[in-house]
Amino acid sequence: MKVAVLGAGPGGYVSAIKLAQLGAEVILIEKEHIGGTCLNEGCIPTKVLLNTTELYHRLNKDPMSLGLEIEKVKLNWQLVQDRKNMVVSQLVDGVKAILDTNGVNVISGRGNFLNNHEIEVITDTKERKIVPFDKAIIATGSKPIRIPVPGIDLDGVLTSTEALSLDSVPESICIIGGGVIGVEFANIFSNGGSKVTIVEMLPDIVANMDQDVVECLKVQLMESGIQLHVNSRVDRIEKEGDSLKVTVTTPNGVKRIVAEKVLVATGRKPNTEDLGLERVGVRTEKGSVVVDNSMKTTVDNIHAIGDCTGKVLLAHVASFQGIVAAENIMGKFVPVDFRTIPYCVYTKPEIASVGLTEKQALEKGYRVKVSKFPLYANGKSVIMGEVNGLVKFVVDEETDEILGLHMAGNNATELIHMGALAIRLEATIDEILTTIHAHPTVSESILEAAHGVNGWPIHLPAIN
Repeated sequence: MKVAVLGAGPGGYVSAIKLAQLGAEVILIEKEHIGGTCLNEGCIPTKVLLNTTELYHRLNKDPMSLGLEIEKVKLNWQLVQDRKNMVVSQLVDGVKAILDTNGVNVISGRGNFLNNHEIEVITDTKERKIVPFDKAIIATGSKPIRIPVPGIDLDGVLTSTEALSLDSVPESICIIGGGVIGVEFANIFSNGGSKVTIVEMLPDIVANMDQDVVECLKVQLMESGIQLHVNSRVDRIEKEGDSLKVTVTTPNGVKRIVAEKVLVATGRKPNTEDLGLERVGVRTEKGSVVVDNSMKTTVDNIHAIGDCTGKVLLAHVASFQGIVAAENIMGKFVPVDFRTIPYCVYTKPEIASVGLTEKQALEKGYRVKVSKFPLYANGKSVIMGEVNGLVKFVVDEETDEILGLHMAGNNATELIHMGALAIRLEATIDEILTTIHAHPTVSESILEAAHGVNGWPIHLPAIN
């Protein structure tokens, strides 16, 4: 079977590899970078900058608390950028090698559907190729949303892609949008020495995650000197000398924020334009490709995965959908279980969630039990000096089934998968309680929070 995959991001290249492993002849079409936004301009480069700037900030802030005497640590932004580029290059080369060893034929160019069995590709050299296929997967990802605000096209107003490649850390930056992208960049630039302001239209930052873990993040952001304006609307952006002036309507009146740079981090939208979807009958709604649980579109032999479907715009979801689509194409029906998607924010502290938040569970009609365990009572967190955080369970009162796990703190993005597996297996809280956890570890805090669901954590003083 010949399968064409349009887009080589974390959804497209993973599906191409899986298809090849299952015996398909695979053609992978990519107009820009192998690895897509995530590997080249998103997940990976931002985490490199977060890792280095957080280490720099901590060593400068209070090394004595760790028993270290250190002369002033300097941040060499050019070296940081070089390291970021090296990491990206290494990982991209690794993906290329895997594609090559699996026999995936990669074509560089922009593709669009001529019909439901042919894709036209205009290559980098302007050559026109016709790629025939039996089945196809659309994996064209997403692109940043540009909000309709006067001044949005001024010099110094950046997308996340441009913010990753600045020549230096700006003295000040106003970030429009307090979602995952916004708060991660706020951490990067604040750690690097910028004066940072976040403007968010919604009532809270990172609004899709549990309020208790978000509160831990807000405390840390404000302690770092980051200004937060929620329930606030950007009215316009203007030049003011060498800086930019952002006029914002807040609950406390109109404010004017002057900054060297402005970052627009207001989310992303599916990248589905000019693909010939209408020509072949692939249905879209508000720009998103409509798919069923097997990732099949309204055209029987065409699937779609990742951000272009508008479901959950996360790299790991795109990769999983890619495997699901590949297996379904090759004859094995595997639906996507969206209950087990981990949501991760790589800030200080990290925050991570899986399953239902407390609010979502109540809205769905559950009677819930909630338990929270603070990391200041966890030995490993105290050892690391990382005590701002907590673990929170949301549990069905009737059955004790785990509905959600939410975490803030060091390694939260690594530990959240325990909750994902528990929800996948429909585990009860007793199955956490009867699993021995190693000591000293941050993961013990999950066990402690589990004790608190039907009783009281072992390592917290009793309340009389």
